[in-house]
Amino acid sequence: MANISRFSPQEAHKLISEEGYVHVDVRTEGEYAAAHPKGALNVPVMITGPAGMSPNPDFVRVMSGLFPKDAKLVVGCRSGQRSMRAAELLIAAGFSGVVDQRAGFEGPKDPMGKPLEPGWAAAGLPVEKVTEGGSYAELQKKAEG
Repeated sequence: MANISRFSPQEAHKLISEEGYVHVDVRTEGEYAAAHPKGALNVPVMITGPAGMSPNPDFVRVMSGLFPKDAKLVVGCRSGQRSMRAAELLIAAGFSGVVDQRAGFEGPKDPMGKPLEPGWAAAGLPVEKVTEGGSYAELQKKAEG
C-alpha cells in the first residue's frame, strides 16, 4: 500500500491556505451539513443507508470528475480513519497529490472517550455550516457535467 503523508489539522490548514491544496471532507452529507472546515468540499467515502454505513460506490468516479490526477488534495473525516481509506482509494486510482489530515474534524478518542489529539474544530481552525457550492449533491452534478 502507498505511503500516505499525514498532517495535523494545523499543518493541513497551512497547506490549504498557503499552498493551494483543496480540502475534501469525506464524512457523510449529514456530518458535513452539521459543520465542516471552512471551504471544504463534501465527497463521502462512506454513505449511510438502511443497513448502516457502507462504501460509496461513486467516490472515485466523482473525485475523478472533479479533480485532475495531480490535484493537491487534503482529505479529512471525523477522526482520521475514513480519510485514510479515502486517500488509499485515490492513490490506487492514480491521484498523486493526496495527503491525509489526521485527527479529522473531531479528533480520535480512546476507548473511554478521552481525546487523543485535537481535531480541526478543537484546534480552533475555521469552521462553517454553509453547504452551498460544496455539497455532495452539487459536486456529483458537477463531476458528471
